[in-house]
Amino acid sequence: MATMHDKITLQLPAKPEYVSLGRLSLSGIASRAGFSYEAIEDLKIAVSEAITNSVKHAFKGEEDGEITVEYLIYEDKLEVRVSDNGTSFDLETRKQEIGPYDVGEDAEMMRIGGLGLFLIETLMDDVKLYYDEGVSVVMTKYINEKQVEENAKSIST
Repeated sequence: MATMHDKITLQLPAKPEYVSLGRLSLSGIASRAGFSYEAIEDLKIAVSEAITNSVKHAFKGEEDGEITVEYLIYEDKLEVRVSDNGTSFDLETRKQEIGPYDVGEDAEMMRIGGLGLFLIETLMDDVKLYYDEGVSVVMTKYINEKQVEENAKSIST
Protein backbone atom coordinates (compact mmCIF):
# COMPACT_ATOMS: atom_id res chain seq x y z
CA MET A 1 0.00 0.00 0.00
CA ALA A 2 1.33 3.42 -0.98
CA THR A 3 2.16 5.98 1.67
CA MET A 4 0.22 9.23 1.56
CA HIS A 5 2.47 12.28 1.47
CA ASP A 6 0.04 15.20 1.56
CA LYS A 7 -3.68 15.89 1.86
CA ILE A 8 -5.21 19.11 0.62
CA THR A 9 -8.86 19.91 1.35
CA LEU A 10 -10.98 22.47 -0.47
CA GLN A 11 -14.48 23.52 0.66
CA LEU A 12 -16.53 24.98 -2.18
CA PRO A 13 -19.99 26.55 -2.24
CA ALA A 14 -22.23 24.39 -4.42
CA LYS A 15 -22.39 27.01 -7.17
CA PRO A 16 -21.32 26.67 -10.80
CA GLU A 17 -18.88 29.57 -10.58
CA TYR A 18 -16.67 27.60 -8.17
CA VAL A 19 -16.18 24.52 -10.35
CA SER A 20 -13.15 26.19 -11.95
CA LEU A 21 -11.50 26.64 -8.55
CA GLY A 22 -11.50 22.87 -8.01
CA ARG A 23 -10.05 22.38 -11.49
CA LEU A 24 -7.33 25.03 -11.06
CA SER A 25 -6.27 23.63 -7.69
CA LEU A 26 -6.06 20.17 -9.18
CA SER A 27 -3.91 21.40 -12.07
CA GLY A 28 -1.26 22.79 -9.72
CA ILE A 29 -1.32 19.75 -7.44
CA ALA A 30 -1.08 17.25 -10.32
CA SER A 31 1.74 19.21 -11.96
CA ARG A 32 3.71 19.24 -8.71
CA ALA A 33 3.10 15.48 -8.29
CA GLY A 34 4.69 14.77 -11.68
CA PHE A 35 1.73 14.01 -13.96
CA SER A 36 2.07 14.51 -17.72
CA TYR A 37 0.19 17.30 -19.49
CA GLU A 38 -2.26 14.77 -20.98
CA ALA A 39 -2.94 13.15 -17.62
CA ILE A 40 -3.54 16.56 -16.02
CA GLU A 41 -6.09 17.39 -18.74
CA ASP A 42 -7.88 14.07 -18.06
CA LEU A 43 -7.86 14.77 -14.32
CA LYS A 44 -9.26 18.27 -14.82
CA ILE A 45 -12.17 17.01 -16.92
CA ALA A 46 -13.01 14.21 -14.47
CA VAL A 47 -12.89 16.46 -11.40
CA SER A 48 -14.91 19.18 -13.14
CA GLU A 49 -17.57 16.59 -13.99
CA ALA A 50 -17.71 15.30 -10.41
CA ILE A 51 -18.04 18.81 -8.92
CA THR A 52 -20.60 19.80 -11.56
CA ASN A 53 -22.66 16.68 -10.75
CA SER A 54 -22.75 17.72 -7.09
CA VAL A 55 -23.79 21.26 -7.97
CA LYS A 56 -26.51 20.16 -10.40
CA HIS A 57 -27.91 17.05 -8.75
CA ALA A 58 -27.11 17.04 -5.03
CA PHE A 59 -28.34 20.53 -4.26
CA LYS A 60 -30.53 21.31 -7.28
CA GLY A 61 -29.75 25.03 -7.19
CA GLU A 62 -30.01 25.50 -3.42
CA GLU A 63 -27.76 28.30 -2.22
CA ASP A 64 -26.49 26.73 1.03
CA GLY A 65 -24.90 23.53 -0.29
CA GLU A 66 -21.20 22.81 0.17
CA ILE A 67 -18.87 20.48 -1.70
CA THR A 68 -15.66 19.06 -0.23
CA VAL A 69 -12.81 18.25 -2.59
CA GLU A 70 -9.88 16.33 -1.10
CA TYR A 71 -6.63 15.77 -2.98
CA LEU A 72 -4.59 12.91 -1.50
CA ILE A 73 -1.07 12.76 -2.90
CA TYR A 74 0.76 9.43 -2.79
CA GLU A 75 4.16 8.51 -4.19
CA ASP A 76 2.57 6.74 -7.18
CA LYS A 77 -0.91 8.22 -7.55
CA LEU A 78 -3.33 11.03 -6.87
CA GLU A 79 -6.69 10.30 -5.26
CA VAL A 80 -9.41 12.94 -5.52
CA ARG A 81 -12.56 12.73 -3.40
CA VAL A 82 -15.52 14.93 -4.26
CA SER A 83 -18.19 14.75 -1.55
CA ASP A 84 -21.46 16.46 -0.84
CA ASN A 85 -24.21 16.01 1.73
CA GLY A 86 -27.02 16.74 -0.70
CA THR A 87 -29.66 14.52 -2.20
CA SER A 88 -28.33 11.07 -3.05
CA PHE A 89 -29.21 8.97 -6.08
CA ASP A 90 -29.17 5.30 -7.01
CA LEU A 91 -26.65 4.64 -9.77
CA GLU A 92 -28.33 1.48 -11.08
CA THR A 93 -31.71 3.22 -11.31
CA ARG A 94 -30.10 6.15 -13.10
CA LYS A 95 -28.40 3.81 -15.59
CA GLN A 96 -31.78 2.20 -16.32
CA GLU A 97 -33.36 5.63 -16.94
CA ILE A 98 -30.60 6.66 -19.32
CA GLY A 99 -30.41 3.33 -21.12
CA PRO A 100 -27.41 1.84 -22.87
CA TYR A 101 -25.32 3.61 -25.47
CA ASP A 102 -24.59 1.47 -28.49
CA VAL A 103 -21.36 1.68 -30.48
CA GLY A 104 -23.33 2.22 -33.69
CA GLU A 105 -25.71 4.77 -32.18
CA ASP A 106 -26.01 7.99 -34.18
CA ALA A 107 -24.41 10.86 -32.23
CA GLU A 108 -27.27 13.12 -33.31
CA MET A 109 -29.74 10.83 -31.54
CA MET A 110 -27.85 10.38 -28.25
CA ARG A 111 -29.57 11.54 -25.10
CA ILE A 112 -28.36 14.64 -23.32
CA GLY A 113 -27.08 14.05 -19.81
CA GLY A 114 -25.91 10.95 -18.01
CA LEU A 115 -22.44 10.98 -19.54
CA GLY A 116 -20.65 12.56 -16.56
CA LEU A 117 -19.96 9.34 -14.64
CA PHE A 118 -19.17 7.49 -17.85
CA LEU A 119 -16.63 10.18 -18.74
CA ILE A 120 -15.11 10.09 -15.24
CA GLU A 121 -14.75 6.29 -15.38
CA THR A 122 -13.15 6.52 -18.82
CA LEU A 123 -10.56 9.14 -17.84
CA MET A 124 -9.57 7.82 -14.42
CA ASP A 125 -7.77 4.59 -13.48
CA ASP A 126 -10.22 3.76 -10.67
CA VAL A 127 -13.56 5.25 -9.59
CA LYS A 128 -15.66 4.38 -6.55
CA LEU A 129 -18.99 5.82 -5.44
CA TYR A 130 -20.11 5.95 -1.80
CA TYR A 131 -23.59 6.86 -0.59
CA ASP A 132 -23.69 8.03 3.02
CA GLU A 133 -25.50 11.28 3.81
CA GLY A 134 -24.84 12.40 0.24
CA VAL A 135 -22.51 11.11 -2.43
CA SER A 136 -18.73 10.76 -2.52
CA VAL A 137 -16.90 10.09 -5.76
CA VAL A 138 -13.36 8.77 -5.20
CA MET A 139 -11.20 8.99 -8.33
CA THR A 140 -7.68 7.60 -8.61
CA LYS A 141 -5.09 8.35 -11.28
CA TYR A 142 -1.64 6.73 -11.26
CA ILE A 143 1.36 8.88 -12.14
CA ASN A 144 3.00 6.06 -14.05
CA GLU A 145 0.59 4.42 -16.50
CA LYS A 146 2.53 1.15 -16.19
CA GLN A 147 1.30 0.96 -12.59
CA VAL A 148 -2.24 0.46 -13.89
CA GLU A 149 -1.10 -2.45 -16.06
CA GLU A 150 0.83 -4.01 -13.15
CA ASN A 151 -2.20 -3.73 -10.85
CA ALA A 152 -4.41 -5.33 -13.51
CA LYS A 153 -1.98 -8.24 -13.89
CA SER A 154 -1.82 -8.84 -10.15
CA ILE A 155 -5.60 -8.87 -9.91
CA SER A 156 -6.14 -11.18 -12.88
CA THR A 157 -3.48 -13.76 -11.93
